[in-house]
This record gives sequence, structure tokens and C-alpha cells, in this order.
Amino acid sequence: MSDAFTKPFTKAEMDAMRAELRDEEGLTRKFWGKLRRVGGKIPFAEDLVAAFYCATDPSTPNRVRLVLLGAVAYFLLPTDAVADFLPLIGFADDAAVLAAAITQVAGSITDEHRARAKDALKTD
Repeated sequence: MSDAFTKPFTKAEMDAMRAELRDEEGLTRKFWGKLRRVGGKIPFAEDLVAAFYCATDPSTPNRVRLVLLGAVAYFLLPTDAVADFLPLIGFADDAAVLAAAITQVAGSITDEHRARAKDALKTD
């Protein structure tokens, strides 16, 4: 496994994620903006949106929200372990962080969150 996926986050990465988390409205705006730009290029878009809906659901426990919002914030970082503009592998690190987060809190992502994600990603 690549070092990029196993090493701890740097202080700069943690500071950037904390900054993103302080402004939930801005986080939401940035999330949907980036998803519109790159959603068709990432195979984990539905899981990402379901995680976002779970993280922004007031009934989700705070610990779960923090884990998922951290993964969403990592997705939004302009610089991360693997540059997002690289074909095929650009989102591998984002997918790994999201998969780890979802694995930790899978029971909290409900069928309703998944249905909302599916609806949000429909392109008619």
C-alpha cells in the first residue's frame, strides 16, 4: 500500500480540514460545487453524497458527523496526497479516506441517506 494512504495527516492537512469544518454552510457550498465539477469522474460519488447527507443530518451522533465531515473536508482540500486532476488515480486517496470513514460509521448511514444521494445524483 502506498505511503500516501498509511501515513498520518500532516499538521497543514489537519489545519485545512479544521478550517473547512468551522464553516458548515461554506463546506456545503464547496462540496456541491466540487461534486458538480468532478462527480462524473469519481466512482464513489454515491457513497460520498450519502456520507455528506449523514454528516449533515442533525440526528447523526456528533462523533459520526465529525468522522464523515473530516472525510468530506479531505475531498475538498485543494492539495492532497494524490492530485485530483490526474486521470484514474487522482481521487484514489479521497476514496481511501472516504472508505475508511464509512467503514468506521457504516451503521449510521441510513437507507434514507443513500436514497437521497441516489436522487441527488440522478441526471435526467
